[in-house]
Amino acid sequence: MGRRARVSPREAGLPDGGARRRTPGLRREEVAVLAGVGVSWYQWLEQGRDITVSGQVLDSVARVLKLDEPERRHLYVLAGLNPPLVAVPQEQAPVSGSIQRLIDSWMPLPANVIDRYWNNIAYNAAATAVFDFNERWLNCLFAFFGSPIYRDRHIGWDKDAALIVAEYRAAAAEFPGDEGFAAIVDELSAEYELFAELWARGDVRPPGTRPKHVDHPVVGELSFESTQLRIPDRPDLTVVLHNAVPGTDTLSKLEWLASPEGRRAALRPVAG
Repeated sequence: MGRRARVSPREAGLPDGGARRRTPGLRREEVAVLAGVGVSWYQWLEQGRDITVSGQVLDSVARVLKLDEPERRHLYVLAGLNPPLVAVPQEQAPVSGSIQRLIDSWMPLPANVIDRYWNNIAYNAAATAVFDFNERWLNCLFAFFGSPIYRDRHIGWDKDAALIVAEYRAAAAEFPGDEGFAAIVDELSAEYELFAELWARGDVRPPGTRPKHVDHPVVGELSFESTQLRIPDRPDLTVVLHNAVPGTDTLSKLEWLASPEGRRAALRPVAG
């Protein structure tokens, strides 16, 4: 394994043997001992043989060989296991400037960025104008079940509620044991009886492209295709893009709503 040759005995905490050492880097036997596995087993791993392996053992090998995150994930693939999820430091910036520019360039169509818990960490002006995304409703689930404006505008809310909850269960399944999901589910279940009933069903639905219809108080009905896209270097984040359904006047309505006249009209009280 080429990576083994790039780790010196000194870096691994072993005596380097001075000039008598002929093997560059670590020997197979040394890697096996440091990782706590058998020498034959480790040799078979390097040879790509069909062997039984666990993530814990692969992590030990990755630690000894000082693999970075992409190399560690590649080791899992070579061993026939699903790559581990990438841990993102809590202090990392919520969203990069390039991603913010991406969703801003999506105007006048709505776009937002959510984290693994479906917290809205970035959104453009259209998302606020259409879906009432704001500082009060930062979590998409809480907005769906708790925001009266969102609920009144969402056409087919009752039908979509079950789909939303099933998608959230699929999202939570990617992070087993994550207490953040449990906290959100517990709070929603305590506040909204319908959510508790839907969650108890145990339905699971993977996220993807789906239709979304809104009855906006200023421009009327809007029809979208909502698509979720993962960010390769930030797998904890998802970009949600709303595209206008072809054959509808959604785009022209949003273009007007984003104009100075449309923004003024949106600020006027709605009669009724």
